Amino acid sequence: MVVITGGGGVAVCTCQYSRRLFCGGPTLSIPRTNRTVDSQPALLIGCTTSRRRITHTRTSSSSSSSGGGRRRRMTTSAAATSATETLKKGIAEFYDQSSGVWEDVWGDHMHHGFYEPASDVSLSDHRSAQIRMIEESLRFASLSDDSVQKPKSIVDVGCGIGGSSRYLAKKYGAKAQGITLSPVQAQRAQELASAQGLDANVSFQVADALNQPFPDGQFDLVWSMESGEHMPDKTKFVNELVRVAAPGGTIIVVTWCHRDLSPSEESLLPDEKNLLDKICDAYYLPAWCSTADYVKLLQSHSLEDIKSEDWSQYVAPFWPAVIKSALTWKGITSLLSSGWKTIRGALAMPLMIQGYKKGLIKFAIITCRKPAL
Repeated sequence: MVVITGGGGVAVCTCQYSRRLFCGGPTLSIPRTNRTVDSQPALLIGCTTSRRRITHTRTSSSSSSSGGGRRRRMTTSAAATSATETLKKGIAEFYDQSSGVWEDVWGDHMHHGFYEPASDVSLSDHRSAQIRMIEESLRFASLSDDSVQKPKSIVDVGCGIGGSSRYLAKKYGAKAQGITLSPVQAQRAQELASAQGLDANVSFQVADALNQPFPDGQFDLVWSMESGEHMPDKTKFVNELVRVAAPGGTIIVVTWCHRDLSPSEESLLPDEKNLLDKICDAYYLPAWCSTADYVKLLQSHSLEDIKSEDWSQYVAPFWPAVIKSALTWKGITSLLSSGWKTIRGALAMPLMIQGYKKGLIKFAIITCRKPAL
């Protein structure tokens, strides 16, 4: 993976993802031609390996070497674009194939549930826990139910089959728009909205979260429930969330992260990197980042009331329950008919449990507000 620094320098990322197609988290910006030393290097956001800033010192060169540099940058840019498009295609196909299986077994909310620690629950409890996850996220963000302050416009970034969009639209009497990379999800989400009489208030479309089809400052509530882990460029992801948020609007990000690095650490441990690598392959994920990385990105926008919390203990029953449901006759037959991508994802579920038990994977919530005008 080639890392592009803010001032125009090019450096090589040595993380384990540099050998994989879907590295891309560290890519922050396109370089400009410059012959000075880069005095403000970019922070690697989304890379599981290094917390250091990488710089590149450039010296004067001939016009021929300058031309070679331009060609290398063009090749690097083309390769990064190709990798991103391949990742997006893989994500779309994964959810095209797996969403029907999930809906059949778990219903229309495609995210973790919120449980009391060490609770023993049934499938019906799991569905209630998924609603509780939404409500607890709203509570954590201190979102008001007051008729004057409640959100009137909502965007659901990575909407799945629209469970959160429809729930929030009904709760607040708001207009909600959901975006997903999966055409199958967008179509099914709209069908469910129509069945519930929500056509006038809720709509869905295929769109890229890193290039959202909305004007600046449109939404009172920007909602991202377990989609951030799919974003190859965490910086651009956060930039887009902030851009589409209205002044005074609330941003809620609930996502998978790796553990924060300690002050003495430069990277995750080799076995931790290897485990995340396997999970990435199964679920079409780029490089992971930590909760602290998200907080730093939000702080760079001078947002208000930035806060985060590790909710890993509250989601502990989820993955064992998903595995249990997959081992039922209905689960097995659904998996077999859905295709290899879904089967591979199912086989990787024990790795998620392992990651949580090791303290490597963190289920994080990060919320903030955009300053009012």
